[in-house]
Amino acid sequence: MLDLNNIYRASHILKDVLRKTDIIFAPKINPNCGVYLKTENLQTTGSFKVRGAYYKISQLSDAEKSRGVIACSAGNHAQGVALAALRHNIKAIICLPDSVPLSKLDATRSYGAETCLVEGVYDDAYQKAVQLQEENGSTFIHPFDDEYVIAGQGTIALEILDQLPDVEQVIVPVGGGGLISGVALAIKSLNPKIQVFGVQARGAASMLNSIKDRQIERLDSVSTFADGIAVKEPGKLTFDLCQKYVDDVVSVSDDEISAAILMLIERQKMIAEGAGAVAVAAAMFNKVPIQGKKVVSLVSGGNIDVTILSRVIKRGLLMSGRSGILNIELIDKPGQLKGVSAIIADHGGNVIGVHHERANENSDVNGCYLRIELETHNFEHIEEIKSALTNAGYRLR
Repeated sequence: MLDLNNIYRASHILKDVLRKTDIIFAPKINPNCGVYLKTENLQTTGSFKVRGAYYKISQLSDAEKSRGVIACSAGNHAQGVALAALRHNIKAIICLPDSVPLSKLDATRSYGAETCLVEGVYDDAYQKAVQLQEENGSTFIHPFDDEYVIAGQGTIALEILDQLPDVEQVIVPVGGGGLISGVALAIKSLNPKIQVFGVQARGAASMLNSIKDRQIERLDSVSTFADGIAVKEPGKLTFDLCQKYVDDVVSVSDDEISAAILMLIERQKMIAEGAGAVAVAAAMFNKVPIQGKKVVSLVSGGNIDVTILSRVIKRGLLMSGRSGILNIELIDKPGQLKGVSAIIADHGGNVIGVHHERANENSDVNGCYLRIELETHNFEHIEEIKSALTNAGYRLR
């Protein structure tokens, strides 16, 4: 049975292999409480996943090691398994969804693992891995529903309690539930007064729904750019542990996750992937009752694909009021754009994009529309500019 002793044993094995990642005070995340970041995005392989994968593989028998290992992953568990297999001189096959970011795929291959791309999402990769395991007899390394894997992830909690003994709440990302199961078990075993909250992407809230309805439920589909937690169905073991030890599970939108990634970049000079930023998003947008508390948000991974980072930043700017879009109806005559630009400039806005469109069937014959993209300070600044334009006689749509 999984208990605190398993987590301490995992900690002993991992102490000379992995980093004890820092906890960083981040007061800008939410001024109404004391937010600290547990920086697992700076872990070896860029994610916490290597903890559970390495501990699991370290516990295999010689016979199991000789047959090699197989795993399925959205990318981070793949790197953890690949690294652990390399260190133990074991053959590794990793099944990944074909949508996996190329950076995660390349990193997995760099550790010497054989990869198998599967059409669909994580759950489809899981089915393929099960099939291959039955065919070749290798040992399956489950990404979350395994006692050794959960124990490995739980070592994070031991570090948090050592680094910040008076922590009152811990916020943890949730996909299949392996991370929060280990963290919550350790924390509640050592100090039941500390609250543990889980966070899922709204488009992949399988654990949230399961906890709410008190039975494991499978989503028909998942929709989120936070690929590391895009899991259709939680594990049986993790579901039971979450029911027992987790205080609540909440969700955040992709826009809120984008805003959290932007906040981490600007304020903390730190890169997080979508799954890694959900706990920060929960703290930023008060998804859990953290006012006046000392809180740790677990930044679980930093392996974001740079090709989508610019899109995420743009969404984050819109979500935080740092960017805005104005649609203005005008009479098509000289000087109109000059007048609009002057008002925006007088109120400290910065025009970064302009699109002019002449009248369509729904407007006056001599009408036109301006679509202006602005760089702004916050939502109040946007409203100030809108009011100034309206007061000057411009019609906003």
